[in-house]
Amino acid sequence: MSIEQKTQLGSIHISTEAIATVVASAALECYGVVGLAKKNSVLDEMAKLLNQNDFSKGIFVKKEKQTFSVDLYLIVASGVKITEIVTEVQKKVRYDLEKTFQMKFSLINVFVQSIHTR
Repeated sequence: MSIEQKTQLGSIHISTEAIATVVASAALECYGVVGLAKKNSVLDEMAKLLNQNDFSKGIFVKKEKQTFSVDLYLIVASGVKITEIVTEVQKKVRYDLEKTFQMKFSLINVFVQSIHTR
């Protein structure tokens, strides 16, 4: 699936993998984020960290009316306030996406799949 953006000069097609790469990069820069997880990893015994080739399995992009939304599944470190991690990830991801793609993202949904103990 790709997202199409129309400009005065023509059309731009942005792949969901490109968006997933920007989202993953932004999320992994945030303090307290250990990695990304699959959407259904809560059903598994232990959420598994996704490697760089699998980031699109933990990030989902949806087209709304005039904007887009992103669902992101994380594994966070123990000992850090989860609400603070989620808030910072939302801010960082929204900023990086809007700066990179010049599009509005209405929702950045962050789901914590697991807490990683040291």
